[in-house]
Amino acid sequence: MKINILYEDNHLLVVEKPINMLSQSDNTKDQDLLTLLKEYIKEKYHKPGNVYLGLVHRLDRPVGGVMVFARTSKAASRLSDQIKNHKLKKTYLAIVEGIIEEGTTTWTDKIKKLDNGNSIISEDGKEAILDFTVLDRNKKENMTLVKINLKTGRHHQIRVQFAYHNHPLCGDQRYGNGEKKQIALFAYKLSFEHPTTKEKLEFTVLPPKIDDWTKFTVSKYVQ
Repeated sequence: MKINILYEDNHLLVVEKPINMLSQSDNTKDQDLLTLLKEYIKEKYHKPGNVYLGLVHRLDRPVGGVMVFARTSKAASRLSDQIKNHKLKKTYLAIVEGIIEEGTTTWTDKIKKLDNGNSIISEDGKEAILDFTVLDRNKKENMTLVKINLKTGRHHQIRVQFAYHNHPLCGDQRYGNGEKKQIALFAYKLSFEHPTTKEKLEFTVLPPKIDDWTKFTVSKYVQ
């Protein structure tokens, strides 16, 4: 599979993760992005032996969008510090069920990860904060397009919080109505500081025009 490479140097690799691909391998043994990128580096630079590539954050399997990988352990450590200090910013687009009337909202909940791989809102969970802005409403389809800024990085956070607040993500077969279509969640923007040059980097990609993404003109909101 050809991966869309957005940026590459001796320290970083920024790519667009395809929808429905694992960020890293699991017990399914299905194709995963980390392994593909290691093979890409090995072939391009004729590197012998094992290739180092640090996974500093993940996207759920059905979710596509921008991801950054570290090509050195120093870069991995510095990017991880940016995540902890909220300097690495991930912005998502989502289409949710129902019409949200408010323009901008912040939700603070507590999320607990269960042994079965799901997460729930629970008083004994960890604090989960996000804010979102309504970009458009499609009243005919009863859907709302939102831009989401994650303040914390809990397991399935966006999906769980929107479902809990009665606006599950369209196409979310785990927390939504189970409709068989692609989940309408996409990590469209990633910004962070280069781990060595300290330059501010920002990358943007648009979701594919499939399923519910065809119900909105997304490009006019995220130029």
